[in-house]
Amino acid sequence: MAAAAAPTTSFCDPSFHFHRLGILFLLLLTPAITIPATSDPNDESCLTGLRAGLDDPTNSLKNWTAPNFANPCDGFTSQLQGATCNNGRIYKLSLSNLALRGTLSGSLSNCTNLQSLDLSSNSVTGPIPSDFKYLLNLAVLNLSSNRLTGPIPAELSLCTYLNVIDLHDNQLTGSIPAELGLLVRLSVFDVSNNRLSGLIPASLGNRSGNLPRFNASSFVGNGDLYGYPLEEAGGKGLSVMAIVGIGLGSGLLSLVVSFTTVCVWLRLTERKRTDEEGKITQLMPGY
Repeated sequence: MAAAAAPTTSFCDPSFHFHRLGILFLLLLTPAITIPATSDPNDESCLTGLRAGLDDPTNSLKNWTAPNFANPCDGFTSQLQGATCNNGRIYKLSLSNLALRGTLSGSLSNCTNLQSLDLSSNSVTGPIPSDFKYLLNLAVLNLSSNRLTGPIPAELSLCTYLNVIDLHDNQLTGSIPAELGLLVRLSVFDVSNNRLSGLIPASLGNRSGNLPRFNASSFVGNGDLYGYPLEEAGGKGLSVMAIVGIGLGSGLLSLVVSFTTVCVWLRLTERKRTDEEGKITQLMPGY
């Protein structure tokens, strides 16, 4: 006896579509499985080194701890004071006006996605690490109003996206690296009120073309710094008018001295001739 054929569900059968819709509904109700973002080990090293180099007398960085360094980002947000994330990476550090002391760690260069670093208005000492050259995405560097010493690293010129270099009110020494003039995106440059010396590079003081220009306010307050644009703001250089004035004054003085000398010589000559004529008259016999 032949076996009965298994029943089949026709595409036109309504039960077929109800079955499919039920499966889809269950899938929509099932919570999505998310894979937690893992932190970048470079960011962890960067944050660990930065915190180790800083003193925090006001406890502003109380949540800057090792567990948070291991996973500092949650998408675009961060548990760390002053930190901002982008796609799970630290891209901005704003730690201004927190009474921080200590020094800048070279490990900051491990935050390779960092675009903005602001440590202004603190009491940070020591040099600016030359390792900042590895911050290739850095656009804003604000270390103003601290107590930083040493030279401005020429290696900063390798950070080609830099738009802002603000180093005013520190104790930086040495000359301004001419290489910084190669930063074509640089629109803000302020090294005023430091201890810099030497000639202001033309690549920064007298930029050509469509590059943003920096006026004297970017350079004032450095006693041994000179050159344009400080020349026209009362700096060490002498203006053309001053040079002309000195030349005219010197010429006039020479003319007066020469005229006086000639007058004295003529008077002495005349007196001598008068004396000689008197002697001759005395020697001549009377008629």
